[in-house]
Amino acid sequence: MLLLVLALLVLLVAVGGKRGLSIFMSLILNSLVLMISVILMAGGFSPVWVAAVAGLLILAATIFLTNSDINVAGPAFVSAIIVMLGLLVLVLVVVIHSHAAGFGAEDSEDLEGMELLIGVRFQQIMIAASLLSTLGAIAEAAIAVAAGINELDVERDHAGIVRMGREIIGTAINTLFFGFFGGFAGLFIWFSQLKYPLWEVFNNKIFVAELLTVLFSVVAVVLTVPVTTWVVGRRARAGRAQKG
Repeated sequence: MLLLVLALLVLLVAVGGKRGLSIFMSLILNSLVLMISVILMAGGFSPVWVAAVAGLLILAATIFLTNSDINVAGPAFVSAIIVMLGLLVLVLVVVIHSHAAGFGAEDSEDLEGMELLIGVRFQQIMIAASLLSTLGAIAEAAIAVAAGINELDVERDHAGIVRMGREIIGTAINTLFFGFFGGFAGLFIWFSQLKYPLWEVFNNKIFVAELLTVLFSVVAVVLTVPVTTWVVGRRARAGRAQKG
C-alpha cells in the first residue's frame, strides 16, 4: 500500500504539478478527517452528527484544494452542501425503513467469539457511512458542472448546459454501477453457486446495504447537476445585476 501511495504521489505531481500536489494533500486531509470521525463515533459521539460535520470538511478540502478558481469552487461548494443536506434526509428515511443495518448471516463465522455490544447503534453507523460514501460523487459532479457552465453563457447556452449535465450524469452512473458490480462479483458468484433464489438475494443484508449505498450516490449525482446549474445561474445573474 505504501508503494501505491508513493506511486500515486509521483504520478499526480508529474501530471498535475502543483495542482497534483494539492490533490494529494486533500486525500491526506480527508483520510485524517475520516480517522478522527471513526474515533469520535467510537468515543460515544452521534455518528450522524459526526458524519455531517466531517462531510462539510471533506467537501471543503476536496473542492477548494483541487480547484483554485473561486468562480468554480465557490458555487460547487454551495451546491454540494445543499445536496448533502437533502441527501441526509433521504438516507435517514431509507436506512430506518430498510432494516439493512448490521451484519448478515454470512458474517457469522468471521464474527464468532467477538463482542457486538459496542455501545453504538449499527443503524446510525450505516447512516453515517452511507452519507460519507456519497461525498466523492457529489464533489466530482459539482466541480464538473460548475467548471463547464463557467465556460458557457448561462442564458444563451441552455441547450448545451442541459446536454453537458446529461453526459455527466450518464458517465457518473456507469462508473458507480460498474464499481459496485466489480466489487461484488465474488459475492454474486457465491450466491449463484449456493443456488440463492432471487428473493433471498434482494433481501440479503450485505447486498441491500451495498446496493443502497450505490443508489444514494446515484441520487446524489442526479441532484447535484440541476442544483449546481441553479446556483451558478443565480450567481451569474446576481453578478450582472450588480454591474448593471
